[in-house]
Amino acid sequence: MGRPNTTPSAPELPESTPYRLKRLLLGRPLVNASLHDEKLSKKSALGVLSSDCISSSAYGSEEMLIVLLPIFGLTGFGLLMPLTGVVLALLVLTTLSYRQVVRIYTKAGGSYVVARENFGPKVAQIASVALLIDYIVTVAVQTAAGTAAITSLVPPLAPYALEISLCVVGLLAYGNLRGVREAGKAFALPTYFFVFSAGPVVVVGLLREVFGDLPTIGYSAHVRARDLVDVHDNHHALLTFAAVYVLMKAFANGGASLTGLEAISNGVSAFKPDAGRNARRTLSAMSVILGCLVLGVSFLAWQTHATPYTSGSPTVISQVAHAAFGHSWYGNAGFVVVQIATALILYTGANTPFTGFPFLASFIAEDSFLPRQLMRRGHRLAFSTGILVLTLMAVSLLLGVGAHVDKLLPFYAIGVFTGFTMAGLGMAKYHRTHRERGWRRKAAVNATSGVVSAAVVVIFAVVKFDEGAWLVVLLFPIGWIVLMRLNQRYRAEARSLDLATWVRADLKKQEQAAYYGRHTIVVLVDRLDLAVLRALRYAGSLRPTELRVVHVAMDSAESAHLQQQWIERDLGDRYPLTVVDCPDRRLVRAITELAYDTVIGERAEVTLLLPRRSFRTLSQRLLHDRTADRIAEAVARLPHVAATIVPFDTTLPHEVMERLEHRQTEAAREPSLPVPLSLGEQAVREPRREGVTAIGAARWRQRLTIEGRVTSVQLGAAAGRSLEVQVCDETGGLRLLFMGRTSIAGITPGCVVRATGRVGEYRGHLAIANPEYELLVPA
Repeated sequence: MGRPNTTPSAPELPESTPYRLKRLLLGRPLVNASLHDEKLSKKSALGVLSSDCISSSAYGSEEMLIVLLPIFGLTGFGLLMPLTGVVLALLVLTTLSYRQVVRIYTKAGGSYVVARENFGPKVAQIASVALLIDYIVTVAVQTAAGTAAITSLVPPLAPYALEISLCVVGLLAYGNLRGVREAGKAFALPTYFFVFSAGPVVVVGLLREVFGDLPTIGYSAHVRARDLVDVHDNHHALLTFAAVYVLMKAFANGGASLTGLEAISNGVSAFKPDAGRNARRTLSAMSVILGCLVLGVSFLAWQTHATPYTSGSPTVISQVAHAAFGHSWYGNAGFVVVQIATALILYTGANTPFTGFPFLASFIAEDSFLPRQLMRRGHRLAFSTGILVLTLMAVSLLLGVGAHVDKLLPFYAIGVFTGFTMAGLGMAKYHRTHRERGWRRKAAVNATSGVVSAAVVVIFAVVKFDEGAWLVVLLFPIGWIVLMRLNQRYRAEARSLDLATWVRADLKKQEQAAYYGRHTIVVLVDRLDLAVLRALRYAGSLRPTELRVVHVAMDSAESAHLQQQWIERDLGDRYPLTVVDCPDRRLVRAITELAYDTVIGERAEVTLLLPRRSFRTLSQRLLHDRTADRIAEAVARLPHVAATIVPFDTTLPHEVMERLEHRQTEAAREPSLPVPLSLGEQAVREPRREGVTAIGAARWRQRLTIEGRVTSVQLGAAAGRSLEVQVCDETGGLRLLFMGRTSIAGITPGCVVRATGRVGEYRGHLAIANPEYELLVPA
């Protein structure tokens, strides 16, 4: 052990083709320690999380005019401003409510978490269904609106609106699969670009109106007849039932401008500390920007009489920009900039759900109401499964409805305003329960927001029912029932696996329960090849009481051939072969009976070892059945019987196998532990601090100080009551042994520690017993 410690190079373990393709597309994987680097600053968060909400100003006023003008004619332009005022009042009320949400609940989840904590998990699923539907529709609506901005700038692209929208959704998914931080860098800029492009439109338009220079847009008779929505010079009384119905319908369309307001509360955990304060400031800034833009666009549309087109292109905001900037060369240049900025922010508005949906789905899955695969972070620390599910659903919606904003809008606001309702009422209950300082005022604001939002949900469901809202109304109870059933299944599984229940039952039956001190391993053999030899070698390493090799004979010729090979290779001396008859060819049943009889006849715990050949391509897998899996599933029902599948990769060349085994042997002789492949890939090779020794340079009996990342922690090592910690840097690894301790606060996998002590030997490798230590970077 006195020789220098030279760590062998990490073995070149072969990677699967899907992983190599993933790495090519997404880049190198990020380790968990990089997660704190993926947090968003206020500026980045305003760009990433606010784009959905702010971009609504590009179509909110237009959607109200689409409803008003055919019924009220030119009077509809005058009604636009009062309705805009109502929408802005609702914006202020909802913003005040959500400022309380992000102050109290700094974990992502928004209205779902509020409802869960204050009304219980079952009621909270109403909010979860609402938000999940809203996120899916948001991707489709924002993408379709962005494509409308592009086709307003380049009309020949209009026939390809659906194809453009689908491509954009794919690009958004790809950007988010690369990770939150890179998505933030890519998607924050368009928000600011739009604000600083649309802002001058409003300012210039207001100045021209003040000086009496803002034109009224004129349309030719041909355009009015064919392309514009119907605008009749009608003067309907505003207090009739039909007129009130139309006003509510226009308000429902305008209420879509508030969608996206909840995104910050759903993604509050993505903020840098102090998350609650940063989220409140970002929320306030977002609401102010949205309010100013919606008010400005509505005012200019009222003054210029900008009329929506039936095709959705050119958009009202594009017409307003043309009127404000004029038709000079610099006016046309400004128009082009505004259209590009509008398209970009609408497309990036479609990105907001790619942040909120995966976070929300992970919390719902954590509560066992959605599949738990949604809780796992992927290659680049993003919730990849949630991103892929959202992409699939949004693409399906676009294919089913088309890239038309007016057709998608009926699916839109019910979900988000249901979330507003749950958040408002949930926070009102929170304040009444906790009665903190100023709770009455806060509860009043939240309760008012919840009640008004509930009224908007009812209005939207009624006035948009025949336009597609019926489907959302139908999906709500169906989605809630599905989530309940999933939760029931998970709870039933938890009860069957509950350790406390098993301990109680075991204590009652402990005296009469059978206990077998013998251990019999049965290796099942169908033919003689390398997969079987590996299983035999593995079985011998387990040191059972008895090792049996069994072949179930279903074909006499194959059975005879196997026995002949066994004799020719002199395997009978070490591994006697037992041939069992199976006349009815029920292989799984025969093996199940064999295991059952072995437990009884040998009075032993039985382990079945099942060699399985793995194949890479689909064509290869189709040529082979999954017999080993079926056998393992069948014997799992038997007490005192376990099944272990021993895989063998048939696609790995023999020379690669030999090289790997040679490197394993060489590495086992080295005093230091090998560097884990994941750590070696992510290691940052920086100059070492003075007095710190590279682990790869450590010598036996040397007193030194090392720094490295904790790759594993073992409670209760073979040395007795102790804590065994494996620490590695890019040069090698060693163990830290803490005698008499079973845990140390902060010493967990992923943290970085500094340890000082004398190097000794443990299990053939270097170790330091009871070192002085310092936690440098927590996990």
